[in-house]
Amino acid sequence: MGKPFEAGVVVRDLELVERFYRGVLSCPVVRRSYVPESVAAPAGLGGELLVVWLQVPSGGRVKLILPQVAANPGWSALPLAGCRGLSYLTFHVEDIDPMVSSLVAAGARPLSGPVVVRTPGGRISFWADPEGNVVELVDERGRESCSGRSN
Repeated sequence: MGKPFEAGVVVRDLELVERFYRGVLSCPVVRRSYVPESVAAPAGLGGELLVVWLQVPSGGRVKLILPQVAANPGWSALPLAGCRGLSYLTFHVEDIDPMVSSLVAAGARPLSGPVVVRTPGGRISFWADPEGNVVELVDERGRESCSGRSN
């Protein structure tokens, strides 16, 4: 396992979502690829795909996947722990505060109330990206000491 961990996110508007992850979350494009149906179908991915790999600054990668056939309609992101399977992507950031206005300007909407929540591990904030995929931001500055609890 020498390569970074990757998580795939199926999107409807590749340009919009790529701009969000590149611009707001500082994830540069590592690679782009077209996956033909002859590869995607036997692999269980359906038909042909466009895939963009983005490098997460703190490690790992996010793959934005655009199927060439319409994906199933989205599901509700709330409550986050109410469904099985992948619920959200976590990004460790240096400072949440300046990101909040950038997130709103980029078409994201806050899911946390208050927008930034103080925890024993620092501060967290949950957002829906422009297509509703959930992103957690973790800022460990201001970490409080609290035995027996973590986030």
